[in-house]
Amino acid sequence: MRAQRGFTLTELVVVCAVMGILAGVTLPSVKYTRKRMKEMELASQLRQMRSAIDEFKRYSDAGLLLVELGTDGYPKELETLVEGVEVVGQIDKKIRFLRRIPVDPMTGEEEWGLRSYQDDSDSSSWGGENVFDVYSLSAGTGLNGVPYSEW
Repeated sequence: MRAQRGFTLTELVVVCAVMGILAGVTLPSVKYTRKRMKEMELASQLRQMRSAIDEFKRYSDAGLLLVELGTDGYPKELETLVEGVEVVGQIDKKIRFLRRIPVDPMTGEEEWGLRSYQDDSDSSSWGGENVFDVYSLSAGTGLNGVPYSEW
């Protein structure tokens, strides 16, 4: 008589248990990695927009841009950085500081919290005079324990 080949029930149970343990260990690691990637994207988006605001301010301080009264040389709104502004003394020349307003990876929206130069540093409402700073509108907290709105 020929012996049948195959796995015993015990072997199958042991393999399933090992695979379950491996899946249980891997899942938190994947969640952590995904959140970390979103946080890196948020930091990059904030850096890009803040650099564009600072560059706008440098151009206006150098007298290359017409400064609107009450803006202190900062853009009137975030869209100004995308639409561009005309250079003083040069006809039909516009400078754009951003290609587009980035999406907040934490909220999935193109909407950001704004602060004016005249606002308090911890203000959660925009005064509307100019755009001095941007922050995430996400209510979440980063892996470092700091709320995203304070990044």
